[in-house]
Amino acid sequence: MITNPLVFVLTSDIAGKSRGKSFPLKEVEKRLKRGVGWTPTNVQITCFDAIAESPFGSLGDLLLIPDADSKVKLDFEDGGPVERFMIGDVTDLDGQPWNCCTRSILKGALEGLKDAGGVELIAAFEHEFQFRAGVAPKGEPYGLNGFTRRRQFGETLMAALEQAGLHPDTFMKEYGPDQYEVTIGPSRNYRAADESLILREVTRMTAARYGETVTFTPIQDPASVGNGVHIHMSFVTEKGEPATYDAEGLAGMSPVTGAFIAGVLKYLDSIVAFTAPSEISYLRLTPHRWSAAYNNLGFRDREASIRICPVTSTDPESIARQYNFEFRAADCAASPHLALAAIIFAGTQGIKDKLPMPKVTEEDLSLLDEAALSERGYVRLPQTLEAALERLDKNETVRSWFPAEFVDVYLAHKKGELACLEGMDTAARCAAYATVY
Repeated sequence: MITNPLVFVLTSDIAGKSRGKSFPLKEVEKRLKRGVGWTPTNVQITCFDAIAESPFGSLGDLLLIPDADSKVKLDFEDGGPVERFMIGDVTDLDGQPWNCCTRSILKGALEGLKDAGGVELIAAFEHEFQFRAGVAPKGEPYGLNGFTRRRQFGETLMAALEQAGLHPDTFMKEYGPDQYEVTIGPSRNYRAADESLILREVTRMTAARYGETVTFTPIQDPASVGNGVHIHMSFVTEKGEPATYDAEGLAGMSPVTGAFIAGVLKYLDSIVAFTAPSEISYLRLTPHRWSAAYNNLGFRDREASIRICPVTSTDPESIARQYNFEFRAADCAASPHLALAAIIFAGTQGIKDKLPMPKVTEEDLSLLDEAALSERGYVRLPQTLEAALERLDKNETVRSWFPAEFVDVYLAHKKGELACLEGMDTAARCAAYATVY
């Protein structure tokens, strides 16, 4: 019998991995104030375990301080151990946010949104993942048989998510081989990213209890579909009143929504380095994959980078509360905190600059040449991680949103990740990422 259980405090790092330390549960009150020790160079551990070039070397000390509101306790009631973990913030020894803490960066981005637009964020992450073992049967996309094969897993997962404090919405068999999607209800501000992180880890834990392994990799097979993360967003005033919808606005966008989306689209070719940050992410971000390939806004269009989603009401008040837009150029190689921060920064810049509402795409952009795209104000998103990193590196506006040194640390991290892939063909690279995500 376990008499002194442990609780794990974690941070979602640049690699999109959950890293941290555990401590005895009986010390939780002390650790909420003092945290656990952390090392700056840990931020340069790539997803492949190599340490990228670090400006910190062996120097420095930090604290990883757990947030009591993020506490998760999971009892699967299967005779196995109870899982306990918390999400934390990385600070210096004086308790000030560290420049490379993704959660703190997101909190700063949200404060900027509130200052510039007078609104707060409501968001929810949709996740796609695949089981890794065995050969998936044919003929199962969206099918009852595919669901039934994983019914027990799905029911256990949904119960676990609820036990973890989330609001599970749907579990479905997706199009790809042994691919599934799980969705949860929306949350306010940085809690949405916390819940994305919790969902990923609880899904992995649930699979492990069934002796299985799942992967959230961006794409397992270049000839098949990828696994995306779709981020649904809307705005409310500080009092909780809906602020996203305007019946008189283009496609229903309120002025703050239109300017925000315009900012995201303007800077999308640079921030995609944060939202789709693996070398294989760009196999998925191609035309006709129901993903995202251009910096365009679509109305109920799953080929658009940002999609205005349908509502299921005719009542004006209900429409205003349901109305939301979806960012589609993201995947689980990204930290949910860092991906959301990049989107918020870009949208806030659009609000500050009072950008006009973007037009809604009504054509297949892949049929247009570069000149025609440019004439309409569109660009093809980067087609490799290297190209995305180069655009990020050269974009001084995007650099200015982040704390000092962060972008340079990020670029060095990603170059270290790419170095681990040298000499591999596409299939081997996909296999490598499938193992770590």
